[in-house]
Amino acid sequence: MQPENDHPGSVGQWMRYADSDLELARTEPPPSVLREALCFHAQQAAEKAVKALLMYHSAAFPRTHSIGTLLDLLAEYLAVPEEIQNAVILTDYAVITRYPGASEPVDEEEYKEAVHLAEAVVSWAESIIGQ
Repeated sequence: MQPENDHPGSVGQWMRYADSDLELARTEPPPSVLREALCFHAQQAAEKAVKALLMYHSAAFPRTHSIGTLLDLLAEYLAVPEEIQNAVILTDYAVITRYPGASEPVDEEEYKEAVHLAEAVVSWAESIIGQ
């Protein structure tokens, strides 16, 4: 997959979307909301924060939900801490958990870990970008 330079939006807009997804992931949902949906928003927050960092460094990146792929590209511009690298596990929430029967239900511990990782990525991105 070739990196693309045609991603719309500014670094600040990407971070605003990352922050919005993170807030949704943290939300205490009504009983009818699945943890899988909240984990999807945690994944989206991390993905958008990494994409904001790539844009901040004027780096081209492919249209992908793979946090690992995006972090590999970002590693060409700055050191990626181990805790941030651990966020690659969030990639599974981009697609697999969005449909019934494709994965095991997400338990409370797994949900909390997903939010923790997303918080770490967003906070790290904000510290670099200066927001």
